[in-house]
Amino acid sequence: MKTRNCLAVLLSLLAVIAHGGERLVLTVTHDLAIARPSETITVPWAEVAQALPGALLQKLAVKDSSGTSLAYQVTNVAPQAKDPEGKGIAYGELIFQHDFAAGEKSATFTVERSETVAPVFPTKAFARSVPERLDDFAWENDKIAHRTYGPALAAPVTPGTSKEVLVTSGLDVWCKRVGYPIVDRWYNKGHDHYHKDEGEGMDMYQVGPSRGCGGTGVWDGKTLHVGRNYQSWKILANGPIRSVFELTYDTWMANGTIVSEVKRFTVDAGHNLDQIESTFTVAVGPKEIVVAIGLNKTPADKGQEAQIAFTPNQADGSATQWVVQKTNGRLGTAVIVPAGFQGFAEDDRNQLLLAKAVSGQPLRYFAGAGWSKAGEFTTQESWNAYVAACTARARAPVVVTVSHQP
Repeated sequence: MKTRNCLAVLLSLLAVIAHGGERLVLTVTHDLAIARPSETITVPWAEVAQALPGALLQKLAVKDSSGTSLAYQVTNVAPQAKDPEGKGIAYGELIFQHDFAAGEKSATFTVERSETVAPVFPTKAFARSVPERLDDFAWENDKIAHRTYGPALAAPVTPGTSKEVLVTSGLDVWCKRVGYPIVDRWYNKGHDHYHKDEGEGMDMYQVGPSRGCGGTGVWDGKTLHVGRNYQSWKILANGPIRSVFELTYDTWMANGTIVSEVKRFTVDAGHNLDQIESTFTVAVGPKEIVVAIGLNKTPADKGQEAQIAFTPNQADGSATQWVVQKTNGRLGTAVIVPAGFQGFAEDDRNQLLLAKAVSGQPLRYFAGAGWSKAGEFTTQESWNAYVAACTARARAPVVVTVSHQP
């Protein structure tokens, strides 16, 4: 009997060893005293696969220290990732979120197999091409929405037809009152409707040929040189927690320098600012350039008689706008440059933040907006405080420590 029991124990231990453990334990730490709401935590899928061989993305349970199951997402953003059996499944990262309270500098989570299929989590981040509206590309989370413009809008009018024409690489803002996705709903309603607040929010932001809210260009010391509408798009991940996509812009001339650009957007639930990585490639000219990131000087809706306050912050490498419109409420916009910040400039259309960029290397910055009628930012002070907290978080990312437990 003892021999049989010992054999059973041995077989159980061998099974545990063969499976690499039964739980992945994650300890997430940071050094800030401030709260970090909707902090996005990412874990390479390779770590999950090592701890839980054969794990299926739809049969996982991610739990906090109290045992509460959390919404999660598995991406394929890292196309080089392979599954342990070499079948080429390109899982990239496991993603979930946690609200760190002020003073909470550490939190622990577990990742386990589940016998049942995980629920379909609410979509809080979404992006898509909109060919039915002249190649718009739109994206949103539960806080704010945006769009930018494609080649169909920039194309000239064919004789005998009528079409809107706008040549710009600026970024638009759509203001939301609601946490659920609205991009499809608003496009389905038609152009005239989303310029009116019918209970979910509205398009009350003007872009035109400006940089809008976070568009870029090359600064030669006196003049801003900008590209045209994006030429192609690629979605790398699409919710429910994070959406990642790229927009590619054709080459343009910047005072003798010939450049092109690829923008990668990372849109996380619960955040008013998106992370943008702009990679400029210099075909002709110096490999180090100065990039300008802009905020439109006149972004208010038509007929709104806006009052605009611009607040540059040299120490933080950030700038905010507070736009008080006549009847549409108040809108805060912002740009943050965590590294490589070179100061401020302006032209006739834009307030500009300057940053060094090296050909072929991504320049990381953050841009976004917040609307008073959504209820979170009702004063300029509250918006500026939010942006300051975002700047601190961007410069002090969380650290994830991984351990495996049987």
